[in-house]
Amino acid sequence: MFVCGCGRNEIERVEWPVMGTIAAVQWQGDGEGMEEAVASVKEVFAEVERLLDAHDPESELSRFASKSDGEILYDCNPLVRDCYRMAIRLREESKGVFNPRWRGKGTLDLGGIAKGFAVDLAAERIVKAAQTNRILIDLGGNLKAIGGNWQTAVYSEGREPTVFTLSAGEACATSAKYFRGDHIKDGRDGSSVTDAPYSVTVIHPGSAMIADGLSTICFILGREKAEAYIRAHHPSARTIWLTP
Repeated sequence: MFVCGCGRNEIERVEWPVMGTIAAVQWQGDGEGMEEAVASVKEVFAEVERLLDAHDPESELSRFASKSDGEILYDCNPLVRDCYRMAIRLREESKGVFNPRWRGKGTLDLGGIAKGFAVDLAAERIVKAAQTNRILIDLGGNLKAIGGNWQTAVYSEGREPTVFTLSAGEACATSAKYFRGDHIKDGRDGSSVTDAPYSVTVIHPGSAMIADGLSTICFILGREKAEAYIRAHHPSARTIWLTP
């Protein structure tokens, strides 16, 4: 994706590596409070990574892998409880297509929503800075607009970019193979996705976490079944599909 702001002010951008990808905060405005805001976003992302890193055997997520859903929700750090709760909800809604235990019994992986969750949490922390600035948070393509309108686009090789606008409060996420290869697995059996779209982008009116999870579900289901799922469970979301 690429992003540009709408307005006369130049875009300021700070980026850094975290959670296996690149995070960024962009803003337009007088910059008041942005140094503190960026520091808050960095703190949130680092804390979510510490708690929910599936590749770290010492993380809370790894230590909780053998626990039941009820035990996890009772024992987990309150900071990330909503992420666990949403993973369970999406698993039930999608009938296992989204599954934090797709690797098998005794495993746990929130990679399908953790980045979106971190974006939502960070957005809550920087509301004060958003009073004087138009802000966009980006964590590996999981975007959330905080104030103002932001133009972004989905790239497709050999075609013009598909451009759309994120308005204040809106978030989006894209699932595809072209960045990380065959990393999206069907939660029902752990298999690779066949007949996958080139990419699917989900735009949600309020939650980067939900957009993140829905993009994974849509990618696995394919367009026809995915659109029926969206209509039934998340009718306020909209999708952009690109075929190979």
